[in-house]
Amino acid sequence: MNSKSSQDETGVPSRNGIRAEHVRRAIALQPLLREEAGRGESHRVLPVEVVDALAGAGVFRLLTPKRYGGHETDLRTLTEVSEALGEGDGSAAWVGMIIAVTNWLACLFPDKAQEEVFGADPDARVTGVAAPMGMGERVPGGWRVSGRWSFNSGAPYATWAAVGTLLKDESGTVVDQALVLIPASELTVEDTWHTAGMKATASNTLFGRNVFVPEHRVLSVPAAAEGVYPRASLDETLYSSAFGPMLLLCLVGPLLGLGKTALNVAVEAAEEKPLSFTVHGRQADSVGVQIQLAEAALKMETARLHTYQAVDEVDRAASSGSTLDYAARTHIRARAGFAAQHVLEAVGTVLNVHGASSFADANLLQRVWRDANVAARHAGLVPAVGLEVYGKSLLGISERVSVMV
Repeated sequence: MNSKSSQDETGVPSRNGIRAEHVRRAIALQPLLREEAGRGESHRVLPVEVVDALAGAGVFRLLTPKRYGGHETDLRTLTEVSEALGEGDGSAAWVGMIIAVTNWLACLFPDKAQEEVFGADPDARVTGVAAPMGMGERVPGGWRVSGRWSFNSGAPYATWAAVGTLLKDESGTVVDQALVLIPASELTVEDTWHTAGMKATASNTLFGRNVFVPEHRVLSVPAAAEGVYPRASLDETLYSSAFGPMLLLCLVGPLLGLGKTALNVAVEAAEEKPLSFTVHGRQADSVGVQIQLAEAALKMETARLHTYQAVDEVDRAASSGSTLDYAARTHIRARAGFAAQHVLEAVGTVLNVHGASSFADANLLQRVWRDANVAARHAGLVPAVGLEVYGKSLLGISERVSVMV
């Protein structure tokens, strides 16, 4: 890294230089993440050593305001960091990304809520479930909320939770869909995350009954989807970023890292691994293998190009003070799911090349395959929904099928 790229003319580190430093820290964690990945899987939770390392590298504070000791970077930095972490371990990358972006989400709430979360604890870790699985009833000063929220990634290490809730007025009529901030200590974690992949994310279920949530810890989701946040207007452009695109695009970063690892493993193995039942003493000599690996590499490149182009659009709009209109947001949602599917296709092609040995317990590829296939099924990455909202937008159809756009 030269001084021109890492500093501006005032000697202050540039945005690119800061981003490169965070990515360097993430890459430095890869050996630890690979070493501890098996233990995380068997225990179905990230080892404390990994969580401490993520915290020490500043991952959880990537999108936390500088006024609370955070780094206040941008979506591009989060995406590059989570991609680098995903090369080491998908679960670790996912938890790091979730806490970082949900900390950002908490900063859309009124300043009084932000002070409660980060003012008392700059190392606060917010996790959450956006789906409206709770119900809130109006009471003096706020809402009485009950619900069961699945799946809350990183639950064991969270200090706060932002959970989706339908709000009812005194007559019992649902008047809004909201996210509400609740201290983790006021919720119970139910051990429900028994899955084929992403096991160490500990994406368990949160349960709460009759939890009081004051008015300042409520965020209207339909309003937020249109860029209306109740936070005070401060000179912090990160927190004017588009709601849906921020919460959707961040999900792709760990997948990009997983796909990169799969491709690297297969390419390295192909130089020595024989192609059974053929004349080829090593896979690398087979034109069929060469073609398949080239296709996998191009699919990964396609996924990365779509992701980073969309990420940069979100960051540019925030930094310039402009707003992404609905059509632009549908395009971003479609590209998020499209990119995730290209990663899955690339990983599938890689395993076809590597063969049945990919599924040996000791082979890294089988965990990458499981993790990628679970992560890509997140509701925010369902390709059919993204394509539908984008297709409707292209055709001028006004019907909206999701607020998460």
